[in-house]
Amino acid sequence: MLNILVLGGTDEARRLAAALAGRAGTHLVSSLAGRVRNPKLPVGEVHEGGFGGPEGLVAWLAERRIDVVVDATHPFAARMTASAVEATGRAGVPLLILRRPGWQEGPGDDWRWVPSLAAAAESLPELGERVFLSTGRRSLPVFAGLDGLWFLARSVDPPQPPLPRRLEVLLSRGPFTVEGELALMREHRVDMLVTKDSGGEMTTAKLLAARELGLPVVIVRRPPPPGGVTAVETVEDAVAWLETVAGAGDVHAG
Repeated sequence: MLNILVLGGTDEARRLAAALAGRAGTHLVSSLAGRVRNPKLPVGEVHEGGFGGPEGLVAWLAERRIDVVVDATHPFAARMTASAVEATGRAGVPLLILRRPGWQEGPGDDWRWVPSLAAAAESLPELGERVFLSTGRRSLPVFAGLDGLWFLARSVDPPQPPLPRRLEVLLSRGPFTVEGELALMREHRVDMLVTKDSGGEMTTAKLLAARELGLPVVIVRRPPPPGGVTAVETVEDAVAWLETVAGAGDVHAG
């Protein structure tokens, strides 16, 4: 039996679990950090709540006799990825990183790349007064001191303070449509969009809507990937890698 741990919470993680479900000789456990209420659950066994850092993950891998780990977390989950790299290295367990490709600027786009959320916040006053903030609820404290700006923030769960003084929160979960995003931006008369380079198709509609409206988009770059770790961009490539590793005998039998 090949025991696989998928560090998930993303659409790619759910699709990988579905692709491997029911395969003879394979058992997959999907891990969710528990940061979102009522998350979309993958098929199969699910572990919720994290592991307690690298030390806890090393112990968990040994206890469950995990043969291989796939890190399919969000592209900005740098702490979880670093923990996975450290833990699998210490445990001698192969690690694969599954990351969807980032977004690519196209004709008509007005994108402003920044290295961090703090840099994004600094850039906003010169761009306008009404901000569509699509960077996740945990990022809102970074923008709390910008009292001269009005914010529309969208997240799955309610954000926690500190928060911007002039803030409207929209609780919603993607995917979204271009028509819906256009209507939202027009209704709230936003001057700019702020987002992170999450990649994928579930939330690209906001970028297309901003292009059509001629709005500037401030985009936070992804954290750099860890060195020395195999990485793929598609679920199909992840499945092929797992088959290759298992066939080569590079994992111990669970």
